[in-house]
Amino acid sequence: MSNEATTPETSAPTPATPFEWIGGEARIKALVERFYDLMDLEPGYAELRASHGSTLDDARQKLFWFLCGWLGGPDHYVERFGHPRLRARHMPFAIGILERDQWLACMDQAMGEVGVDADLRTRLNASFYQTADWMRNKGTV
Repeated sequence: MSNEATTPETSAPTPATPFEWIGGEARIKALVERFYDLMDLEPGYAELRASHGSTLDDARQKLFWFLCGWLGGPDHYVERFGHPRLRARHMPFAIGILERDQWLACMDQAMGEVGVDADLRTRLNASFYQTADWMRNKGTV
């Protein structure tokens, strides 16, 4: 008789990377598309949308490339532009608490609408908050 446990697994193992957990490039693309669509549609994101200029095409592509690598997948962004230097690249844009909070709310709404796993969504929200708060360059002392 074996000493191994015979109870069935109650949950699947956590994927090795957030990239795998979210579902790869197709799911990241869907997330980014929904994020920018919401920015265009929701009045609550008006200040955030205004900071992006007349078209969102370039921003959509760059965020997709960035998130793929940041989540542990292909480094599309780094291959094209080198180190992200997020804070330096965002310095031309006024980012205060309002813009930070709108970005975070818009991303959280997008994650919810595209069905990002609840545990991953919680983890990503915490990471996004740290990054978005570090990016603030308006209203800081």
